[in-house]
Amino acid sequence: AAMPVPVPVLRLPRGPDGCSRGFSPTSPRFQALLGGEAARQGARAALRQRYLRGLAAARGRPTRFCLRTGVRVEAVFGAADVEAVAFQVDALRTPLGVQAAALLRCADVLAYSFLL
Repeated sequence: AAMPVPVPVLRLPRGPDGCSRGFSPTSPRFQALLGGEAARQGARAALRQRYLRGLAAARGRPTRFCLRTGVRVEAVFGAADVEAVAFQVDALRTPLGVQAAALLRCADVLAYSFLL
């Protein structure tokens, strides 16, 4: 029977506190590794905040929606749900007529615009 080859064990250096292994979260190396992700997270948060402010500004205003099927409809913007699944609109004007209230799926909406 052949003897198995021993596998070397990788040991991480001792951390700055002396009892842990790895790197301190405040070290320049750790910050350099994390820095890109923190910047992206900050950008996502800023864009989300701008989007939510835009939704708040649209409330009660006449809005034009361009749908995935190429149809353009107009309505009075009401609200959007938290998960961004649907828009609630009033007085939806479509080529087939006017609906008093409706839900538009966000997946079907390519773009929407309203005047400030």
